[in-house]
Amino acid sequence: MANYSVGHFCRLFAHAMDSTVASYILKRRLDHALAEISLGRKAIGVVLEYGFDTYAGFYKAFVKMYGCSPKKYLSIYKKSEVFIMLSEKDIQAILGNWDIPAGLKIVDASMRNWKTSEVEWQMWKIGDDYYLKTNERSIMVKNIRIAKALEKEGLASEFLPIPTTAGNDYVDGTQIFLLTKNVGEPLVTQPLSDKEIAALDYHDKRAESPYKLGQAIAKLHRALKTVQDDVKPHEGNKYRSGLDSIPKVKEYLKKQGMTIDDTFFDDYTQTFGALYEKMPKQLIHGNPTGDTVVYENGNVVGIRGYEIYNLSLVRLFDLIWCAGEINTRSFDEYLPMLKEILRGYDSLSPLTTEEKQAVYYMLCASAMDCIAYVDDDTLDVLKRNLNALVFLADNKETFANLL
Repeated sequence: MANYSVGHFCRLFAHAMDSTVASYILKRRLDHALAEISLGRKAIGVVLEYGFDTYAGFYKAFVKMYGCSPKKYLSIYKKSEVFIMLSEKDIQAILGNWDIPAGLKIVDASMRNWKTSEVEWQMWKIGDDYYLKTNERSIMVKNIRIAKALEKEGLASEFLPIPTTAGNDYVDGTQIFLLTKNVGEPLVTQPLSDKEIAALDYHDKRAESPYKLGQAIAKLHRALKTVQDDVKPHEGNKYRSGLDSIPKVKEYLKKQGMTIDDTFFDDYTQTFGALYEKMPKQLIHGNPTGDTVVYENGNVVGIRGYEIYNLSLVRLFDLIWCAGEINTRSFDEYLPMLKEILRGYDSLSPLTTEEKQAVYYMLCASAMDCIAYVDDDTLDVLKRNLNALVFLADNKETFANLL
C-alpha cells in the first residue's frame, strides 16, 4: 500500500524508529497487553487477544525484552525516564553497588547523534578502567545478552556486566545501570577529518594479521547467531539493494562518460540472484572495522559497536567490509587483506561454495550501493566507486577464484 518493496520499507522503518519491524510489533503487543492488565482486565484474556498462546508465553517474552517481570515493570515504568540528570553524588551512590575503588574521577562520556546532538547512550567514564551506562530497558537487556554470547567465544565486549556486590548483572530500579570494563575507547560519534583519519592506527593493526581478524569475525558471528532469535534483527538483502541501484548507477556512468557493458548487469542479476538464495543469513555486526575492533599485541581481543546495528544479512557482508571499505583502498591493498580475512574466517566457520563464488558479486553490490546513495555527482566518493565498479566489470577473473 505504501508503494515500497518489503526490504526498502524495513530499512526506512529501522532508520526512523531505531527498531526492526518485528521488534517494534512485539514491543507494542507487550506494552498494550500490560497496559490493559494494569487497568484490571483478566490477564489470560488480554494476552490471548494480543496474539500470545498462553500467559506463560507472554511472561517469557516480556522478561526477555525488559529484564524484569510485568509486575515489577508496572511498579516503575511511570516513574522511569530513559535519560535523566544525575549529579556526581548520585553517580557515586550508584557506584556503591560495585566493589571498585572509591573516589574515581567521573567524566560524562555520553554518546550523541552527530547530526542532532541528541543523547543516544548515557554513560560516564569512571577512572581509567570503567564505564557506567544506562539506556532504555529493552536495549540494555538485549546488549547484555549479546555481550555474554561474545564472552563465550573469548571476545571482550563493552556491555559485559561487572557483577554487583549482590551478584547481579546490573543495578535495577527505575533504570538499569550497568558497569563495564573499558574495552578500547567509546565509538567515534563525530565525523573525522582526513588528517584525523590518517592519525588512526587501526589500518596498520588490521594489516598485521588479517587471518586472525577473519577468525575473530567467525567467533563474532557464532556468538550473534545464538542470540538472533531473541534480538529479532531486520532482514536485509544485499542482492536486492544492488539490483535496485542499477538504474542510478547507469545514470551516473553516463554523466561521467564511463561505460559498463549490459552483460555485466545481466550477470549480476542472474548469477548473484541464484547464489544469494542459497547463502546463509544471520544476525551480523554491520561494521566490524576501524574503531569497532579492539586489538592487543596484534590480536583481536574485543568487538564494539554492535549496539548500533540490528541486521540479518549474508555473512560475507562483514568480511568484505572489515577488509577495508571498497571506496577507500586500492585493490592492490585490498585484495590480499580480503583473501586472508576470508581464509581466517573459513578456518573456523567454513564458507559454503555459494559464498566463495559470491565474493565478486558482493563487491559489485557494495560499490553500486555506494554509488546509488550519493546524491551529489561532484563528490569524490562517487568517482572512486564508479572507477571501482568499472575495474570490477573489466577484471572478473581476478576475483572469481579468490579462494
